[in-house]
Amino acid sequence: MNKAVDISTKKLISLAPNNWAKWVTGIPDIVTGEILNTEFQWISRQSDVVIQAESPQYGKFLILNELQLRHTSEMPRRMRAYAALAEEKYKLQTYPVLINILKISNSEIPTSFASNFIGLRAIQDYRVINLWEVDVNIAFETPLPSLLPFVPILKGGENESTIREALRMLRADEQLNQLETVLAFFATFVLESTLVQEIMRWDMTVLRESPWYQEILREGQARGQAEGEALGEARGEVRGIISSIETSLEAKFGSDGLELMSQISQISDLEQLKEILRRIVVANTIQELRNVL
Repeated sequence: MNKAVDISTKKLISLAPNNWAKWVTGIPDIVTGEILNTEFQWISRQSDVVIQAESPQYGKFLILNELQLRHTSEMPRRMRAYAALAEEKYKLQTYPVLINILKISNSEIPTSFASNFIGLRAIQDYRVINLWEVDVNIAFETPLPSLLPFVPILKGGENESTIREALRMLRADEQLNQLETVLAFFATFVLESTLVQEIMRWDMTVLRESPWYQEILREGQARGQAEGEALGEARGEVRGIISSIETSLEAKFGSDGLELMSQISQISDLEQLKEILRRIVVANTIQELRNVL
């Protein structure tokens, strides 16, 4: 666990690109080619993966995959931009797919971008896949190893035996065993952290190295930088971390977690807030977080 590992979206999809492409497009006879460079001049994100694909019915085209920890209101505009940039760069039609990992509300998630400005319209449709609606058996039966790290949050994947089976499959394959930290991170959303620690057989502090945990921290820092311009750098960073705490509490504990925000929002010490965010990852119950506060 000390060596650097590649647990990027590109790595996940490259494990079985044909099966991944069949899953996200629903095209049974699709064949994938190269996983392409996603550096579109000034835009490059690790969560974006563009795959060149071909089928007898549609010919050559691109599959644009955007894997998002949590859906945000900016996603429709972003999907429109990425689809256009991919088509312009590679001169091929694009099939955009947005994969949302964590459910944070019951609000309907849009499947298109649409605007009308001075009579000029812009429309971009895209497919949306919410992992909490995906049957866990797909990961085992297809097989689709790219989904194994997400088993705990798939539909029907929250029980201990299923998570243990996913872990067994990851550890049995040299290409997959480095994804164990991702599985462990999402397992803490459905199992007690002590049980996850027992199953994984290593210290839970390793979860801090998970790319998804780091993504939560980056979200807070990004919000802090934006708000810092108007409020002052330190105050803006505090507000950014508080915002990340709020979304993390909702994702893991629902409305019960949000009840703590009235107390947390009064805290101004940045290091204390960062520690609270870390504790959310490994907390078993709301009471544990109350004790920390």
